[in-house]
Amino acid sequence: MELVSKETFLNNWQGHRNLTRRVIDSFPEKDLFEFSIGGMRTFAQLADELISIATPGLKEIISLKAEPLAEGKHEYKTKAELLARWDEDTKEINRLWNEIPDARFNEKHKLFGQYEDTVINSLQYFVDNEIHHRGQGYVYLRALGIQPPFFWER
Repeated sequence: MELVSKETFLNNWQGHRNLTRRVIDSFPEKDLFEFSIGGMRTFAQLADELISIATPGLKEIISLKAEPLAEGKHEYKTKAELLARWDEDTKEINRLWNEIPDARFNEKHKLFGQYEDTVINSLQYFVDNEIHHRGQGYVYLRALGIQPPFFWER
């Protein structure tokens, strides 16, 4: 039984990506790379984690070739560079999505050679992880006196 179509899942994910992009863009340049609370990572570091998971994870799911997670290996010096990469990956996700055979969604896969689950559960993790980190970004923005985007405007 299919509860959510492949197209609906992608649209939901891209809605979340659109909102996360707006959160990234809401940060003043300096604070995006330097501000944190309680020893948590900066929002630029959190965004890098999301970038390190989404497109590389999809490529791995399609190719069946495990690659180590490349988190922390990107060097973004400006908000514009980070947003440009986010936008490139958003387009790449749309392109790659249709390359996932429908039968693969319920197959087990060991993502990044470490995390074994079904493909659909791994993809849901990508979305859940993004929502979790975006919540941290909301806390940061509020601590900086900045009104974050409304979470329901995806």
